[in-house]
Amino acid sequence: MSPELEAPAQPPGRLLSVLGVSFGIAGAVGGTIGAGILRTPGLVAAQMGSGAWVVAAWLAGGLYALLGAIAAAELGASLPLAGGWYVYARRCFGDAAGFSVGWMDWIGHCTGIAWVAVTVGEYAVFLLPGLAAHEKLVGLGVLVLFTLIQLLGVEAASGSQKLLSLAKAVAFLAVVAACFLLGGPDTRAAAAAAIPTDPAAALAAPVGWSGLAVALVFSLQAIVTTYDGWHSPIYFSEEFSEPEDDLPRSLIGGVLAVIAIYTLFNLALLRVLPLRGIAVSSLPVADAAALLFGAFGGQAITVLALLSLVGLINASIMGAPRILYGLSRDRLFSPLVDRVNRGGTPTVALLLTTLASALLVLCGDFTILLGLAAFLYVSLYLVGIVCLFVLRLREPERPRPFRAWGYPWSAAIVLVGSIAFLIGALLNDTANSGWALLLIGMSVPLFQATRALTPAEAS
Repeated sequence: MSPELEAPAQPPGRLLSVLGVSFGIAGAVGGTIGAGILRTPGLVAAQMGSGAWVVAAWLAGGLYALLGAIAAAELGASLPLAGGWYVYARRCFGDAAGFSVGWMDWIGHCTGIAWVAVTVGEYAVFLLPGLAAHEKLVGLGVLVLFTLIQLLGVEAASGSQKLLSLAKAVAFLAVVAACFLLGGPDTRAAAAAAIPTDPAAALAAPVGWSGLAVALVFSLQAIVTTYDGWHSPIYFSEEFSEPEDDLPRSLIGGVLAVIAIYTLFNLALLRVLPLRGIAVSSLPVADAAALLFGAFGGQAITVLALLSLVGLINASIMGAPRILYGLSRDRLFSPLVDRVNRGGTPTVALLLTTLASALLVLCGDFTILLGLAAFLYVSLYLVGIVCLFVLRLREPERPRPFRAWGYPWSAAIVLVGSIAFLIGALLNDTANSGWALLLIGMSVPLFQATRALTPAEAS
């Protein structure tokens, strides 16, 4: 540990402002790239009908995330406080709204952590069959491991995130390089010959601009979920050494890195497989790996998936406690939860996050909650954009070290996109959307109960 970090400006028991841009980009990349990018290309290829439009759809999804990052960069740089989206909602709409946003954000994080932990266990069984029937124990072990790393302090947690994100990026780029070097007309022909010749299953491009627009909307619904996590750096706004510079660079740099990886990944798949081969596959990268490396390909892709997932779980289990910490410090949650150890980790908030995630792992029935995740996260993006507009109107004199590029049009695109996504979810996934709205509504009695239990002198 360097001498500067041994004597932080903050007293023990507070968050430490020791993070930089390298962690911020690692957090954005690690918190975004998961197993979704391995499965979603098939769904998009089936909708878009041509390789050029497939790449265009992924770039459009990346643009949506980038514009969201630009908006979040202004909010985070002007309000550099721990807690993420709830900080902005509370500033704009008061304590009750802030608590609701923090509640749905924390629940979404815990659900995601639980799903990733179980999925890690399932992939581990593929590599080590002796672990069969113990997937949940493996998942719990992963939770405990990353909780212990967090307890060591923010430096250990940020170091592990940088290492995992670097390993993830290198692994994806290695797959891309292998596809471009070894793939070509021969592999595409071999893959095409292996697809059953069913005329009914022929891949058809969308007809007309209206058909293309419908296909793009359906594709973006899948693509946007693979970009979820681009906002990860905002949870650490208070812990950046220079948040006015570090946070915007982290958000924008992280999204650009993910766009580059996703675009190259899809181009690499198109190099090895015909579009119809991608469209009919639930895991096209595994098909590509099998063509290039034979039986070894399945193991290689499993390792790639594990790298993606462990980086994601580390970023999530690091960010979620900051939500509870911020709520507690602002006296919207129990004042006991703002305890921080000497290493800068919110310990009580971390343990509550781990406990909730572990319960979801053991429960095993969180499929519905997973269905809510996209709805909840896009709702959070919508709240953030609304807050940006409100603060620009209400507090024009507030110092803004970073101002959103292209405002108000850039923010309006994200606003309209988020509203369209939520309307689509309400129409096409009414059950899960209804559960999401019920979950959000539960925050009202929870907020009243929390206020009643909070000591009067701390309220």
